[in-house]
Amino acid sequence: MTSITVGIVDDHPLFREGVTRSLSEIKDFLVVGEGATSDDAAMIAADQHPDVMLVDVSMPGGGLSAIGEILQHSPSTKVLMLTASEEIDTLLGALQRGAMGYVLKGVGSRGLAEAIRTILKGARYVSPAMSAKVVDVSLDKEPSKNSLTPREREVMDLVGEGLSNKHIGLRLDLQEKTVKHHMTQILTKLGVSNRTEAALRWRGRG
Repeated sequence: MTSITVGIVDDHPLFREGVTRSLSEIKDFLVVGEGATSDDAAMIAADQHPDVMLVDVSMPGGGLSAIGEILQHSPSTKVLMLTASEEIDTLLGALQRGAMGYVLKGVGSRGLAEAIRTILKGARYVSPAMSAKVVDVSLDKEPSKNSLTPREREVMDLVGEGLSNKHIGLRLDLQEKTVKHHMTQILTKLGVSNRTEAALRWRGRG
């Protein structure tokens, strides 16, 4: 089985070594490069083209600036911010620059592995604590939650219960493709990228 290759860039050697050791103990993960600066991140991307690059926000050269450098040298690499920063602007800035995920330091090895596997599937991953903050900010700033149609609200109530599109269709007597269409509209209106984020937004609407 092909290993998931990972580059790690963080200016704290002990933390970097800990992450390397943790990932190395998980099946299918292979750390192919380590660095401490944005220049190191660019070099690892250019030389190794890892599947995923773990990048700290606060490091020489700046983690956010490193995102563009990484993607320029290795467009297929997925960037996952691994940081202590809980600033919403930093999170949004990272995603806008092309990062696929944002995980807070303190995450366990299993949680980190889950985040890596998630972004490799093409989906974004944001630590639950940060997702909740984004929801709170969005709800304060945007009335989009009120723009759902009655049917879309019914769909979201069932999404919140954890039902799949198929089971939502059975409950509401709709075809599965119709439910998928409603979900597409809902994600657009709520300004989120997946049903998990939509459920979080929906649960916090009141």
